Amino acid sequence: MKWMNEPAQWAGDNQQLTMTVDADTDFWRVTHYGFIRDNGPFYYVEQEGDFVASVKVKGQYRELFHQAGLMVRLDDKNWIKTGIEYVDGVQNVSAVVTREVSDWSVVPRNDSPEAIWLKLLRKGDYVEISYSFEGERYEMLRLAYFPPGGIVRVGLVAAAPGKESFSVLFEDFRVI
Repeated sequence: MKWMNEPAQWAGDNQQLTMTVDADTDFWRVTHYGFIRDNGPFYYVEQEGDFVASVKVKGQYRELFHQAGLMVRLDDKNWIKTGIEYVDGVQNVSAVVTREVSDWSVVPRNDSPEAIWLKLLRKGDYVEISYSFEGERYEMLRLAYFPPGGIVRVGLVAAAPGKESFSVLFEDFRVI
């Protein structure tokens, strides 16, 4: 696995990775805020064709927009990230799809689950995002267009857009 924007503090591998997500990091393009950010930590493998990527994520989210999960990335203008994003004091299931500009969708939660299991299925010209809170029954969050073909990067992503860093644990990352 390789790093894009390697954080100052991390340890482990694809089976168990801990990191402290540096403050003032994010992935976003233009929409609503008018800025481009592409500086969050991303630990990835290169993959071609159809695949399923999965991981379990536990974060110590404290500040607005703290986030951690999975990303699939063709380039700086074509990527998808999904996971937990901390909004209004609770963890929300979140997805950002970027094709030149970013959009954002969430499933609001009334609680803050201990962990989330995520799956990204890439097939042909789409990515299906699914999540679970116990690692067995998955619900689809979103089906999004994604450019077909070519080699992409897929892996573990996190960001802390505000002033506070936070810790996150990724377990059992797989791509099949």
